[in-house]
Amino acid sequence: MYLRHLQVTDFRSWPQADLALEPGPTVLVGQNGRGKTNLLEAIGYIATLGSHRVATDAPLVRHGCERALIRVAVVNDDRELTVELEITPGKANRARINRGAVGKPRDVLGILRTVLFSPEDLALVRGDPGERRRFMDELLVLRAPRYAGVRADYEKVLKQRNALLKTAGKRRTGREDPYALSTLDVWDDHLSVAGAALLAARLNLIADLAPYTAAAYMGVAPDSRPAKIAYKSSLGEAMPEGYGVPDGPRADEAVLKEVLVEAMGRSRNLELERGVSMVGPHRDELDLVLGEAPAKGYASHGESWSFALALRLGSYELLRGEAGEPVLLLDDVFAELDRRRRARLAEVAAGAEQVLVTAAVDEDVPAELAGHRFLVADGEIHRG
Repeated sequence: MYLRHLQVTDFRSWPQADLALEPGPTVLVGQNGRGKTNLLEAIGYIATLGSHRVATDAPLVRHGCERALIRVAVVNDDRELTVELEITPGKANRARINRGAVGKPRDVLGILRTVLFSPEDLALVRGDPGERRRFMDELLVLRAPRYAGVRADYEKVLKQRNALLKTAGKRRTGREDPYALSTLDVWDDHLSVAGAALLAARLNLIADLAPYTAAAYMGVAPDSRPAKIAYKSSLGEAMPEGYGVPDGPRADEAVLKEVLVEAMGRSRNLELERGVSMVGPHRDELDLVLGEAPAKGYASHGESWSFALALRLGSYELLRGEAGEPVLLLDDVFAELDRRRRARLAEVAAGAEQVLVTAAVDEDVPAELAGHRFLVADGEIHRG
């Protein structure tokens, strides 16, 4: 898989940008603040329908403009598809495939797959659990696009159930809808169905990703303590034994649905008191462990970078082993890495079908990746 062409209009700092691309390494060189990262962000948005830098779409549209447009041509197994996304904050975004409109933007998911490594990835190790949940879910959708719908369904039901819990919790003072508690069981069932589907997929993902991550960490930090990842569920000891573990049983949605229903029943009083759902994938965590200690709070700066890099390299190896190589995006990361980590990342990237690299200066780019070169400056892109 590779990108043959990228075009953006009114995206971030770019009134217009047009970039013809080829397989192999491509380097975008330019001073900071010239829009290099914005171009990689646009590519990542096509692949995930999200930004690695912001949580909402509004900052993606150039100041003073109503909408932004991203268009890419993707070649996969000698077949080319053109994907176009129109981003309009406050309104529904629109998508097209080969100029034809599709029902929902998420219908484009799976056409382009990317793995992006950026300075923001340090938050995977040092940030809050939401960063790691997003990492899992984005990788899950890259692996199987249908889970975008599963995640959306879960978030919708969760929002509705939380609203009902707030209402039902007030019933004890006689100030709310008398039917709220009687309908809570129905929403428990809805949440358990969507939650079991998302939870099973996450558990199976981590079981498959764990060996790749451990091997990648050993490659970039061979003198460090061994690294491992593990899924930490809000179900606690109610989680069936072996789920989420390499070589363990595959997670079963039907089993997890029953476990979730029972857990919600046990948590009912606490949920009514607090007005929020206390169990489910939205409360789960991805544990990152170095040796016997959690990486967060205990890993050095270098170890944290190594773990973040291992998560991305592990993701890349997992995806390329299942359905062809994703496009590798490396956003200004070589300047952050020491010699050994730079060498390991360059070794993997040099073998990718296509890798796009941004850097402030040529010296930051390893010789193995000195392929096609573009200079980004003054709102223009010139081939170097």
